[in-house]
Amino acid sequence: MTQSGELTSSALRALLQDGKLAGSWTLDPARSEVRLSTRHTFGLLPLHGVFRKVSGNGTVTVAGDASGVITVGAGSIDTRNSTRDNHLRSADFFDVANHPDFTFAADGVTPADGGVRVAGRLTVRGRTLPVSFDAKVSEAGGEVLLDGELQVNRGDFGLTWNRMGIASMHNTITVHAVFTRP
Repeated sequence: MTQSGELTSSALRALLQDGKLAGSWTLDPARSEVRLSTRHTFGLLPLHGVFRKVSGNGTVTVAGDASGVITVGAGSIDTRNSTRDNHLRSADFFDVANHPDFTFAADGVTPADGGVRVAGRLTVRGRTLPVSFDAKVSEAGGEVLLDGELQVNRGDFGLTWNRMGIASMHNTITVHAVFTRP
């Protein structure tokens, strides 16, 4: 374990193998956060948003296998600009009337250099694609924290609106997930 409580790969592997993390886990929505970052205005300006509604759960087996689901309310996007947020909620982008949530279903979490490799399936606007990302894991006081970034091309999920090429197709989803025992 590092001084910040962040687990090294070997420390996480040991925790998974000794069964201390085995059981059900629930995402604490008040302390967890999913952020979206991209560039707009022909790539000149950064755009940051946070999704205000997030939920989830996970399971770690006695053998150390981990899986879970994080659900994000697509309509809860907040970029501090209500006109832009309403456009993001429209059929041009998230289409929240037909697709109110995004989901990430983790199929596996394996120790990797400096943390874990999370593999799973991301569903946005009814399209599901396999994705994986690296994350840091911390454990303290009966909680597990997962911090990672996922690079996404929004066009892969049918979010292709881009009047005059002003909006980047490349996005970063940053996840800070705090899991507690129910």
